[in-house]
Amino acid sequence: MPVFVPAPAVLPPGQRIYAIGDVHGRDDLLAALHADIASDLAARPVAGATLVHLGDYVDRGPDSKAVLARIAGPPPAPGLSVVNLSGNHEDMMLAALAVDPAAAEHWLINGGSATLACWGIGPDVPAAAWAARIPAATQAMLAKLAVTHRAGGYLFVHAGVRPGVPLHRQDPQDMRWIRHPFLTSDADFGVVVVHGHTPRPAPEVRPNRIGIDTGAVAGGRLTCVVLEADRMAFLSVG
Repeated sequence: MPVFVPAPAVLPPGQRIYAIGDVHGRDDLLAALHADIASDLAARPVAGATLVHLGDYVDRGPDSKAVLARIAGPPPAPGLSVVNLSGNHEDMMLAALAVDPAAAEHWLINGGSATLACWGIGPDVPAAAWAARIPAATQAMLAKLAVTHRAGGYLFVHAGVRPGVPLHRQDPQDMRWIRHPFLTSDADFGVVVVHGHTPRPAPEVRPNRIGIDTGAVAGGRLTCVVLEADRMAFLSVG
């Protein structure tokens, strides 16, 4: 059973959220964490359970294709709702597949070659041919990913929010890409922001945010925060 501690925000009674940080092609770790979530939900049923993936499914790791298939497939447990958010690496991938030479180079520098290799696309294949070799359904799924999810006192985004900007006026680009000044801000955002994007050796919990990118692709662990009522716990694999 997860070990719970007080959380910086509250979910309504009967709700539980499992939120998973940056996967980056580590389908092995995602499968293991999904199994842990299913076991927890079986042991501790709840009326409304939601699994939120915080983005960055692709790049750097060995099997981005399998990760995308997994998050698009059946939920890991009966009755579990799934929300898939967009990260900056999905943003880069879509820009590169739109045949923008600068975007293609930027994606490759940031791990895109590992994703292309999942579809048998080697370095000799020109960027103009990439989109034709990746299923249209996969590209459509990436384009439809949500940017945010709101529940109780929490806002789930990939990277963060810009301090001083009302939530309804936040730029989606910031929500996928921002680091500073978000990470160093002590501002009250009106919600506690649950995010990934910036890897740390362990989950980072502050009064205004919870960061759960623990560097799964770089020898770290894949982390899930479990939120319910006024408490939280962490599951991790790796």
